[in-house]
Amino acid sequence: MSEIAEPSAGLSHHVPVIDRMMEMLFVLEQRPDGATIRDLVESLGVPRTTVYRILNTLERHDVVRRSGEGRYRLGPRLLRLAARSIGDSNGYDLAAIAAPFLKSLSAETGEGSKISVVDGEGLLVVAAASGAREYALTVIPGQRLPLHAGAAGKTLLAHLPKDEVDRRLSRALPRHTSRTLTDPGRLRTELARIRRQGWAQDRGEYAPGIHAFAAPILDRNATIVAALSVPFIAGATADHMERLRVAVVATAKALSGALPRNAA
Repeated sequence: MSEIAEPSAGLSHHVPVIDRMMEMLFVLEQRPDGATIRDLVESLGVPRTTVYRILNTLERHDVVRRSGEGRYRLGPRLLRLAARSIGDSNGYDLAAIAAPFLKSLSAETGEGSKISVVDGEGLLVVAAASGAREYALTVIPGQRLPLHAGAAGKTLLAHLPKDEVDRRLSRALPRHTSRTLTDPGRLRTELARIRRQGWAQDRGEYAPGIHAFAAPILDRNATIVAALSVPFIAGATADHMERLRVAVVATAKALSGALPRNAA
């Protein structure tokens, strides 16, 4: 019978090429505009041929995408994996379940819509749909945003456990615009309001001129899974804004109810 290695033994057993691959992905994570092969060679200090082979393999699996200018960015396969991991051991694909809801919401409102989840210290957009309305904002999966600024971020933050909220508000909160809430006391009041009313609003907290509504996607234990939101250009009529708010809340509720029962 072969011996079972102690957990600590795994620290000395690793695959160098996988280490290089992960380092490469970490570099690309920090460069939303992409990186060239030369950039990666200089950042990682590894041979160009090694970088080239790893990139080719990752591109074949859709983990990275190469632009016409030769810059590499993280690919959609990572988003699908991220969405799949949201359910943890529950075994459901959030992005796939959300897709028809987003498509319907964007068709109804004419605006782009998206699903965001907590990822590290911020949020990650894991699914999106485009709107046909003139000047509708283009929403790109893979975008990372702060939790304290914006409708989706505040929705996620409002539904986290109290000790987790305390931890996140114990550090300095960056100011992105004049409307960003950076005072912990004022932000806590806002989070309480969001929990009470069931939706959040952004009036240019992360980007000037961009507003949004968001509502929580909750599992059957009322635990936050994600936030559904619709961003739009400032200046929309009061009637259009109210239609957006109502549609976002209704769609988030419907999507919450569509989550598999064994996901709770």
